[in-house]
Parts: sequence; structure tokens; C-alpha cells
Amino acid sequence: MRIGELARRTGVSVRLLRYYEEQGLLAPEHREGGHRRYGPDAPLTVGHIRRLLRAGLPTSVIRDVLPCVDGDGQVAPCMLKVLQHRLEELDEQLTTLQESRSALDQIVSAAQEDHLSAPASAPALAG
Repeated sequence: MRIGELARRTGVSVRLLRYYEEQGLLAPEHREGGHRRYGPDAPLTVGHIRRLLRAGLPTSVIRDVLPCVDGDGQVAPCMLKVLQHRLEELDEQLTTLQESRSALDQIVSAAQEDHLSAPASAPALAG
């Protein structure tokens, strides 16, 4: 199938499919006239790529994981450590974000309390 048909079947833009190709995630079979032609499994591969992207994996990791994904989307055990490591990284990022949010919430709360308790004649801070 050509790239336009693959885009229609998967709901992914032609531009994005070309990006996947540049990143080594999707391999077309080049045929006469330089037109991209994709095999019958290409829509399934695009689906796997989309799922792994939604899971927060960067394309560099997806490139390594994708060959170990079967037709049902299950990842082979050989990639489990890679995915577990990525999950740990996400947990660390979540913890950092929660700490940042808590600190910002305290700053905002303190500023609101100061604003409410300030005399009416006090000048407002410019933002």
C-alpha cells in the first residue's frame, strides 16, 4: 500500500508517517519511481508505535522495543527491563512534579493570605 492509503487506514498523517520512517520506526518497501510502498503489516506497526508513544516512550526507545512487539501488541520478555526502567524514570518525574506543585501551592497560598490580610490602602503588586 502507498503512504496515502496507510495514512487513511491508520488516521496518522503522511507527514508523521515520514517522521516515523526517519526515526527508523517504520520501514517502507521502496519500489519503482521512488514511491513508498508498505507491507500489509504496516497499519499494525503504526498502531504499536502510537501505543508506545502514548506510554511516554521516546522514539529512540521505541526503535529498540518495536522489533520485540508481537502482532497482539505484547512486548517480549527481553524488553521488560527497558520498559521497567522507563517506568521508574516516569515515577521519579512524577515525584519531582508533585514536589514542585506542592512548593508552588504553598507560595500561592502564602501570597493569597498576605493579600487578604493586607490593609486596603496597600498598593497591589504588578504582575
